[in-house]
Amino acid sequence: MNKTFLAYQVEKKGDSFLGKVIERSISDLPEGSLTVKVFYSSLNYKDALSASGGKGVTRNYPHTPGIDAVGEVVDCLDNSFDNGDKVIVTGYDLGMDTAGGFGQYIRVPSSWAVPLPDGLTMYESMCLGTAGLTAAIGIDLLEKKNGISGKKAIVNGATGGVGYIAVDILSMLGSDVVAVSSKENAKKELSSLGASEVLIKDEFKAYVRHPLSKGIWDIGYDVVGGESLSDMLTVMKIGGSIACCGNAGGANFSSSVYPFILRGNSLLGIDSQGITHKKRISLWNKLALDWKPVNLERFSRKVELEDIGEEIIKILNGKQVGRAIIRLS
Repeated sequence: MNKTFLAYQVEKKGDSFLGKVIERSISDLPEGSLTVKVFYSSLNYKDALSASGGKGVTRNYPHTPGIDAVGEVVDCLDNSFDNGDKVIVTGYDLGMDTAGGFGQYIRVPSSWAVPLPDGLTMYESMCLGTAGLTAAIGIDLLEKKNGISGKKAIVNGATGGVGYIAVDILSMLGSDVVAVSSKENAKKELSSLGASEVLIKDEFKAYVRHPLSKGIWDIGYDVVGGESLSDMLTVMKIGGSIACCGNAGGANFSSSVYPFILRGNSLLGIDSQGITHKKRISLWNKLALDWKPVNLERFSRKVELEDIGEEIIKILNGKQVGRAIIRLS
């Protein structure tokens, strides 16, 4: 298969990382049993790190980022899928050291793909992408640990992709959601997603006193990490839990043992790559049906392949709001 296609490729030159749209050949893709024509991808913080040489993300350059992809099967060597089947590929090594969704074709092991569920279009699936799957993993953990309906919830880092989706789903499932953001101009948008109250970071700080503050929230979703997670741990009610998935605010946080030994609080880690294939399918089906965000397309916008560079700068500078969906076909 010698067909050529377009891809956003990042090259390392000295200490700099430069990205541009190039023409590639399908024959140059890595080995794998499944070849997919990509229709949409999405931009995540990990993609921006891969495109800028972030440590621990991508080892080998030149490289095509894109940890999310949805499209149609054009070849499947092990017959797991038929040609023309619509599939979603998120996580694993896609976009890290395996050429990712910022190219019009990908080749991966067929075990990485899940069928596009009924109830989701290809575009909608990338409005969710890894961010939506990550949000769903955390909400699933919180539901099993504490329940969702009728609970007071706090979402920290609410203007990012995971945060937007978490606010939407938690409020839809009957939780009273307070959204925390560093972006003053996001209050109206977060309220429209279902947040009963929106706190700017400094406003949230007013509730915080270390090592323990007054317990206010039953459940929490933290997308930021660092000091913000430290602060959240002080304001949870007895038996409360926080699902944690991000480190944009720093990989390290500090806490006393008091939230855990005096209030029985739980910190629930989220690994969107490590879940089983069966669990992936189950959560994608939930996201297509009972957990499908009401405002799914409202917090997303289409971006052309040649404009990815500008979007990467935005997300690295903390300026991205919502989801940027990359149109490839």
